[in-house]
Parts: sequence; structure tokens; C-alpha cells
Amino acid sequence: MKDIDWEHLTFSYTPTAYIIRSHYANGAWSKPYATTDPYIPIHAAAAALQYAQQAFEGLKAYRTVDNRVSIFRPEMNAKRMQQSAEAMYMAPVPTDLFIEACEMAVRYNIDYLPPFETGATLYLRPILFGTEPKIEVRPSGECEFCVVASPIGAYFPAGFGTTPCVINRHVDRASRLGTGQWKVGGNYASSFRATEPANEQGIGVLFLDSEEHKYLDECGAANILLVKDGKYVTPLSHSILPSIINDSLMTLCRDLGIEVEQRRITVEELGSFSEAAEIGTGAAISPISRIIDPDKGVTYEYGERPGKLCTRLYHAIRDIQYGRVPDTHGWRHYVDL
Repeated sequence: MKDIDWEHLTFSYTPTAYIIRSHYANGAWSKPYATTDPYIPIHAAAAALQYAQQAFEGLKAYRTVDNRVSIFRPEMNAKRMQQSAEAMYMAPVPTDLFIEACEMAVRYNIDYLPPFETGATLYLRPILFGTEPKIEVRPSGECEFCVVASPIGAYFPAGFGTTPCVINRHVDRASRLGTGQWKVGGNYASSFRATEPANEQGIGVLFLDSEEHKYLDECGAANILLVKDGKYVTPLSHSILPSIINDSLMTLCRDLGIEVEQRRITVEELGSFSEAAEIGTGAAISPISRIIDPDKGVTYEYGERPGKLCTRLYHAIRDIQYGRVPDTHGWRHYVDL
């Protein structure tokens, strides 16, 4: 194991020893292989650079309580990347290849997998992009798939806490019939002009639907969870990326007998909820203290401390990820070392 100050890692990129690569050409994927070279030569006219023909994923590997290594629900990430690939007219990465590459990224970088309960994990970033030179507006017939690994620190440096958010009606993260439902880089780049100024002030951004700016969409790069009368409520929209953590939390709620509601939610309803949180791979659950609506001059308060349901679900999903409780849904994918 590397001599790393695991408890003081940040949620940012830390280099590791290997990346995993595979190429698609002539209708077939190559066998994945490990390389110590983190740079990928690419033609200046590659479709990924010309027309943003690209998709990516994010998932984590954990060292569990019994000192085993597991990846959380990688088959779901594989499925989501396949959907993104098809939307971007790229060759989908088969599930077995996707999982094999993720396992290899863990094995080859096992010295960078943080110890149990340091608050750190090994983050995996699968990337898929078109490599064929294209000046004409056409999709690439060749692709590169790679998996980058990086140890990352806890999303909350000071522990499980809350952050404020602000509603932005002046930047659309994605249009209703655009690419919001797929995990492609352009969705994130287009949101920077809203998120960066807010993040510099320690504030998240809540995006609304692009047609009426009336309904809740995504919160930064994450789904949003709201609580009303003990009920788990999350927005339903064609432009929201289907979150694997959101799906997991809804399943846990049903296990616990907690009602789940997925529907369109208006801004005006925000005052009727008792808890709010961003949900995604990074933190699982990131509670929101308040949502500020500068255009309306209204602030919706949810408390400076995480709410009861958010706290319960946060610990429930982490207990599964770290192997502290039985895995009744088969979400822990163990890696043989």
C-alpha cells in the first residue's frame, strides 16, 4: 500500500500507476490491457475533439469491513454507458468488457485503494470517445475505451454536513429533448458558467427545466432528493441523468417501508418539504441547508444539520458499500485479487 495520507485526500484527481485501455475498430473491441502511460495519442481531427462524441461514467471501489474489495453496482454503470454510447452513435462497451476493465483498474492500482473507514475510496472513471479523424459531421467508426483510477477523499472534509444551493434560471443544463439523460461531457461543460461562480462561494446550483423554468431538474451534477411527510420525493424529467445512487436509495426506502414518489416538482413546492439533498456517486447524499431563489427573493430553509431521513439513508447505503450489513440486492461486486 502506498504511503499516502488517506484521511486528508481531497475529492480531486491523484495519479495512480496504471490506466486500462481497449480499442474499437473494424466492428470489434480489443482485449483490455494495462499501461503505465497516462497519455493517449489522438488525432487532432478526432470526432471526440471535433464534435464532442464522448461519454463517461463514475463509480467507486471500497475496502470492506472484512478486508475484501468490492465495486458498487458496476453493471448499472455499464448499462448507463451503453445507453450514452448509443445516443452519441458510438460502439457500446459490452458489460463483461466494462466490468473486466474496472476490475483490472482496481487490481493494477491496488496499492492506491484506501484502507477501510478512512473516508477515502478508489474512484474509477471509465471514458469512451470517438477517435477516427472527422471533418465532415459524421460519427466515428473507431473508439477508445479506458478506465482511469484515482484515490479520492471524503466528499465532506469536515464530516457529513449541509451546503446551500441557489436556483439558476439563466443557464440551462440541458434541454428536454437534448442529452441531459445521458452521461456525456457536454452536459457538464455547459453548466460551468453557472456552477463555477456559485461553487466559489460554497454554494450549489439548482437547475430548472429548459422550457418553462418552473420544474426542478438537477442540482449541480447530481439528482435531488426531497422529503415531505416522511416520503422520499425526487424529480421526474427527460433531461435528468438516471442516478444509480438515486435508484439504490429508492430501493432502500421501499425495503424500509418508506413511500417513494418520482414526479415533476415545481419551484413553488419547495416550501412544503422538510429535507433536501443532492444525491450521486461522490457523496451518496449531500444534504442541502437552504435553497435560495434570487429571482423571487425567497429562501427555502431545511436546517443547518442533515435531516432525519437523509441521515438514515446515508448510513444505510454506506453500510452496504463497506460491507457492514448483508447485501440483499447483490450490489457489492467483489474483485478477486
